[in-house]
Amino acid sequence: MKTTPVKVLLIEDDEDDVLLVREYLAESGNFTFELEWEPKPEQARLKMVLGSHDVFLIDYRLGSETGLDLIKFAQQKGVITPSILLTGQGDLKVDLDATRFGAADYLVKTELNGPILERSIRYALSQAKVIRELDEKEKRYRSLFERSVDPIFLANEHLKLVDVNESFMKFFQYSKQEALALKIKDLFAEESDYEKFYSNLKDLEQVRDYDCYMINKNGSKKGCLVNCVFIPDQLSEFCCYQGIIHDQTMRKKAERDMIIAERLSMTGKIARTIAHEVRNPLTNLTLAFDQLKEEIPTETPDIKLYSDIIERNANRIEQLISEMLNSSKPKELNLELTPIHEILEETLALSIDRINLNQIKLEKNIQRDLPRVLLDREKIKIALLNIIINGLEAMQPGSGILKVSTELRNGSIAALICDNGKGIASEEIEKLFDPFYTGKPGGMGLGLTSTKNILNSHSAEVEVLSAIGEGTTFCISFKLPE
Repeated sequence: MKTTPVKVLLIEDDEDDVLLVREYLAESGNFTFELEWEPKPEQARLKMVLGSHDVFLIDYRLGSETGLDLIKFAQQKGVITPSILLTGQGDLKVDLDATRFGAADYLVKTELNGPILERSIRYALSQAKVIRELDEKEKRYRSLFERSVDPIFLANEHLKLVDVNESFMKFFQYSKQEALALKIKDLFAEESDYEKFYSNLKDLEQVRDYDCYMINKNGSKKGCLVNCVFIPDQLSEFCCYQGIIHDQTMRKKAERDMIIAERLSMTGKIARTIAHEVRNPLTNLTLAFDQLKEEIPTETPDIKLYSDIIERNANRIEQLISEMLNSSKPKELNLELTPIHEILEETLALSIDRINLNQIKLEKNIQRDLPRVLLDREKIKIALLNIIINGLEAMQPGSGILKVSTELRNGSIAALICDNGKGIASEEIEKLFDPFYTGKPGGMGLGLTSTKNILNSHSAEVEVLSAIGEGTTFCISFKLPE
């Protein structure tokens, strides 16, 4: 038994039919009805959008308009109050149109009586309640979908994206239209990662905390954890995949920096140990050799040859120890506000002879109006020079192109050094700043280690992008002072 009155808006231009409807509603023993009559469609529109009625009874013929026009109007305005269409005689087309436009029911006046009208209203109210609950749930989940800080996507059975949230578009730098033209495969940086992901998804119908690199529109790699689950819908035979992506870029960077810091620390310990254990006997050996040279004739060819070998290798050992110590120990900085363009120009001037000798084409796009940053001018020049020399040595003489540019991005100044050399394999990039790692014959593998140490001491970030046969880009980002 419903104790709260059901508020009914009757939109009808025939007063006799109004009296009949009023009598039918009065016969109800289960409901109490409050009937409001409105004969004019234009006034009915105003009342329909107020949300003060529980159900609309709408006559099909309303002068120049039809009840279907009013039902369509309510749908367009987002009114979820149920509408029941009344007509003088049965018409299959009107019945089908009423359903298509969203009417809860369709009743023929000649067949109408109290129980039929009450049952129709009861079903309409029940249906409206379900629709209202679904609408509230949809709004709630849509809000979660749109407001999530993590990128979320929906994909169809062919793994083509069918919906993405705002965070997805921001993270991958795609517009909505561009994103919906993609497949999940297009988001993965490595095909092998996608193949493993796809295999797990098909076998288990879900993938949880899948650690991989994904790629945005501009080609930048992002360390991610991907969760994806298969959602079947047995009623419509439609299936989709829902995925959430957690950005792990900062975590992975912190892990990499920690590993590099530990390696630098270990290198420092090794260097100090070597300096203690080797330098002292080496010094004694050098002093003894200098004393010996004064007592033996150096004019003899064999003696001079062996003397030179001993002296050269002793100096080499001393140089190696010094470089190890310099590459690993914390740098004492002499910071000053410095324009980046001045440092880059001075660094390029130091390498210009090597550039010209190898017939390397130099392309500069160095902005001169960028803010200054706090730097140790001489140490940053050493770090940049190491990167430039590595780029020059990776290129073929006569066909190399070195590009140096600067830009302002996300509260920092980025200096980009690009070469078109042989490139670096993705698995080798992670080792690039490791102590003693080198791809050059005769190299000690401490140049980029020292570079990383200098950049770390400036809280500068360095990202390396490379492809075999295409070249390498070093992007060094310096934070702007507060």
